[in-house]
Order: sequence, then C-alpha cells, then structure tokens
Amino acid sequence: MTDKTSHPADDDRKIRLSSSAGQPREGEGLPSCGDFDIRIARDGTWFHQGSPIGRKALVKLFASVLRCEADGEYWLVTPVERGRVIVDDAPFIAVELAASGGGSAQVLRFRTNVDDWVEADRDHPIRVSQAPESGEPSPYVLVRDRLEALILRSVYYHLVELAVERRDGDKTVLGVWSKETFFPLGSPE
Repeated sequence: MTDKTSHPADDDRKIRLSSSAGQPREGEGLPSCGDFDIRIARDGTWFHQGSPIGRKALVKLFASVLRCEADGEYWLVTPVERGRVIVDDAPFIAVELAASGGGSAQVLRFRTNVDDWVEADRDHPIRVSQAPESGEPSPYVLVRDRLEALILRSVYYHLVELAVERRDGDKTVLGVWSKETFFPLGSPE
C-alpha cells in the first residue's frame, strides 16, 4: 500500500512552480487609480493637469516609482496604489555625458534630468532610431527596466565626437564603445 500523503519537499516544489508561472507584474493587484493626469513631455517636463510640476524633488520622487509595462504603458506604482502616466517619448532626458578611459574599455556615463547616473553597457544599451519622414536621429540610453532617457542633442554631439568607425561585414559603421560593448550610431556619411 502506498502512502498518499505528500512529502514536504513536494509541497515546496509546487509552491515554487505556482509562484514562478504567470508572475504578476509589479503593482498588479494594487488598486488602480486609472489615469493620474500626469504627462511627461518629450523635453522631460512633467505636467499634472496640464501645469508643469515645478518642484524637482517631487519629480524625482515620482520618477523613482515610475514603471513601464511590457505593453508600453507607464505607471506610477506605490506600495498602496498605481496610476497610469502618459509619456510623449521617453520618461527621462540624458543631460550630461562623462567619458573615461579609451578604446573598447571606455566607460560612458550619462546623467539624467532627475540626477540618476547610468553607465552604458550590455544591460544599459544606447540605441538610435530615425524618424521615417526626416531621417532625424533620436538617440536613447536604457536607464532601468524598460525606462529610457532621450539623449539631449548637445550630449549626442559629444557622443558623436567620441565615435569611431568599425567594419560590419561590407559596411562601415560609426559608433561608440562603453564597457567592452560597441553601440552603433549610424553610417559615417
């Protein structure tokens, strides 16, 4: 006769499996307040009910609880509630670039408009998209968890000054190195 009671190790395994399958998104299950009527403009200005939020400390607080879901929606997530936020382009702006070292060991550090520093690397890539109608580049660096910073034009020019050419198959690509990772910026033409 076999014992039909489960072994404690089996129970632990079931708990691990059930908790890893269908992981809830951060803040899921919290009461949703719907739209917070907060918008982050392309220039990094935060607005509430159409008026700019002038207190940088308040913007930094909101930025610390900002999340981007896999579907591209932005939310402010506190321990007790969550509310949707509209983001025109990227939630942050890279306003300063500090470069140290050289070659592939160079380290590029960006400061955002909320005074966070991020080093470009495999986990924090630099990418450049181009507007289809004008070809105008829009460069970004990943700050954290699907939250990017649009790189300010003057900072992008500094980045281009640091760029080197590299062969990629039959093409030459202009790009920058940071922490042993090459980030293409575009064609040298």
